[in-house]
Amino acid sequence: MSNLIQEFQEYSDWRTAVANALTRYQTWIVGANLEDSVSDQRIARALQRLADDKLSIAFIAEFSRGKSELINAIFFAAYGQRILPSSAGRTTMCPTELLYDASFPSCIRLLPIETRADMQATSDYKAAPPHVWTVLPLDISSVDGMLEAFKQVSLTKWVSVEEATLYGLYDECDPDTVLARDAQGRVQISQWRHAIVNFPHPLLKQGLVIIDTPGLNAIGTEPELTLNLIPNAHAVLFVLAADTGVTKSDIDIWRHHIGNGAGRMVVLNKIDSMWDALRSEEEIERQIAEQVATVARTLGVLPAQVYPVSAQKGLVGKINVEPALLEKSRLPALENALVQGLIPAKRDIVCAQLIADINPLMLTKQANLAARMRNTLDQLQELKSLRGKNKKIISYMIKRVDIEKKEFNQSLLKLQGTRTVFARLSFGVFETLGMGMLKEEIRLTRMAMETSKFTVGFRSAVKNFFDQAQANLTDSGKKTDEIAEMMSVMYRKFSTEHGLALTTPMPFSLDKYREEISLIEAAYRRQFGAITLLRTGQAVLMERFFDAIASRVRMSFLQANRDVDAWLKVVMAPLEEQCRVHKLQLKQRLEAIERVHEAVGSLEEKIASMEHLYAALEAQKDMLNIHEEALIAALGPKLALLRVAA
Repeated sequence: MSNLIQEFQEYSDWRTAVANALTRYQTWIVGANLEDSVSDQRIARALQRLADDKLSIAFIAEFSRGKSELINAIFFAAYGQRILPSSAGRTTMCPTELLYDASFPSCIRLLPIETRADMQATSDYKAAPPHVWTVLPLDISSVDGMLEAFKQVSLTKWVSVEEATLYGLYDECDPDTVLARDAQGRVQISQWRHAIVNFPHPLLKQGLVIIDTPGLNAIGTEPELTLNLIPNAHAVLFVLAADTGVTKSDIDIWRHHIGNGAGRMVVLNKIDSMWDALRSEEEIERQIAEQVATVARTLGVLPAQVYPVSAQKGLVGKINVEPALLEKSRLPALENALVQGLIPAKRDIVCAQLIADINPLMLTKQANLAARMRNTLDQLQELKSLRGKNKKIISYMIKRVDIEKKEFNQSLLKLQGTRTVFARLSFGVFETLGMGMLKEEIRLTRMAMETSKFTVGFRSAVKNFFDQAQANLTDSGKKTDEIAEMMSVMYRKFSTEHGLALTTPMPFSLDKYREEISLIEAAYRRQFGAITLLRTGQAVLMERFFDAIASRVRMSFLQANRDVDAWLKVVMAPLEEQCRVHKLQLKQRLEAIERVHEAVGSLEEKIASMEHLYAALEAQKDMLNIHEEALIAALGPKLALLRVAA
């Protein structure tokens, strides 16, 4: 556990160091008068990315696999007893997120199961008013009090079959969802739909999010798990039990909801069931190895991806400080694999995202400062060339600068026409990306699903929804591409004709949102691709999944709208800023030559002033390099390599 905490602490310290270096860099460029709206947006986005960075680990298993015990053993042994309820049978009844949010007090927020009757996804309720949730205070000073509060997550209730069906939790034709009935014909369901546990555990405070999931039934019926929490988890620990092996339901979970990919680990728990005083250590090791090989073969993974452990013995070994028992539980090996496979990969991802913001920022600042130095040097050389010149030659130079100024003003008039086209195209982007249009498409899809009585009708309605969403993103993407191409032409024109220090415009693409929609559709197809006969329970489930789909697509479109809006505000900013600076410099050049023309004696003063300014700019360049190197050092050597590659 100490290694796990240390690695997370180092990762947290790294994020803090990068944020501090970036803040110092921003403060300096503001003081050097090198800031602009594009830079502000890039830095703000990078700082927000670091502040919001979370690292989520999802634990998935059928009931009675020891999943809650494993979470206790890995994360909560320091409390000296179990924090999550762990006993025979099912203890995790609803998806539970353990995290820390400083804006909330330590508490457990519970979403009532009745919300499943509404057409809203769990993620929609996370932004709902507090009264929607049942909030239980969490006394972190009392371990017993915390344990008692956690038990509330496992509460169940008895409801009628009709009510359970309304919530999508019961389908009499589906053996996977049929629940046992009591004497009154009622069925037992979870009292809660979702739980969020907020408390200041050291790892949670550093951005770790632990996702504790119920078994197959809940995974199959709660869209939030299938469409959001599990796919977005940075690591997924699939927990099996050595005493049961790989069951059919285990295989279903693995194939339909997890799959063999990055950050996916298989944990073979309860290996202590194989410990037998009548067998030798070699026999026990051989039996465990055979079980690992069987699991790996069944799930289609390498044996090295299967980690045999005893969570219960590992927890006992930690609490009682029994190193030998802890080592025998093999829990440290799993923790080390988790740390080595999770944190470096996450850091690489964050680095790659930061380079997309920071590298263009650095290049722009270097280009802007180089342009200032070049223009100052041009003015200096121009003034030096006036030494010993008569007024006739100086008058000629005034006319030459004046002609250059008029030509630049003509280009500015053409730029005004570009702004008009820019505004028209910008409006067109939101015609197909607007939230109003998406809301109407969601409404029409729901209507089509409600009026359809057959599977093909459901599938057709949802397919049309995805097709239209993709088409809208494609149309908007074409318009942003047109804007980008138009701005590229203008950038090249002003760079070539007037020597402005302009690189290519800030790139933009909606591809990631098209990919996200494709992933959502793929998850939906995995869930319902095999359905050939529509039953009442399945109809309710499909409609509920569409509600979650609509919520996810709505969030994607909302973020796409924000990104497009932010891009449109800054894509022209570098050109306008360079035009403003160039226009000012032309004015200053003309005024300087005119003053020399009127009073030749002031020429040496002007030259001295320009030399002083150029020396100051050289000092600024040195400081800019120092701050950039400090930022690169904070990010680490991998960013330096990425920067060179870029």
